[in-house]
Amino acid sequence: MMFGYGDEWWVLLFYPVLLWVPFGPFLMGAVGVWCARRPGLWPRLWTVLLPLMPVGVSATAVLQPWSEPTRTDDLVGYLLVYVLGITVLPWVLGYGITRVVRAVRARRGGEGEVTGERGA
Repeated sequence: MMFGYGDEWWVLLFYPVLLWVPFGPFLMGAVGVWCARRPGLWPRLWTVLLPLMPVGVSATAVLQPWSEPTRTDDLVGYLLVYVLGITVLPWVLGYGITRVVRAVRARRGGEGEVTGERGA
């Protein structure tokens, strides 16, 4: 029994969902920058694993027909705002801006400045 309610433990799953709204875009933008700077599997794996819990739980709540059947406009709104707006768009912006900045710096000053190696 938690907080006086014996069967409401599943509410704890929604805490990451509530925290994802204000902090998720910043985290996904940072992961997008990380993916643009470091090649390899590890950053891409975290790109998928980081939003898996909050987006998965909220998608389950949207798709469950607890009180009424799922309406198409609710599902489209959820996908546009929560999945694309909070999760995908910040990642794409972080990744794209980092790649553009690196390309401009490489074009201006040579390849050595991008990698951190300076010639003598």
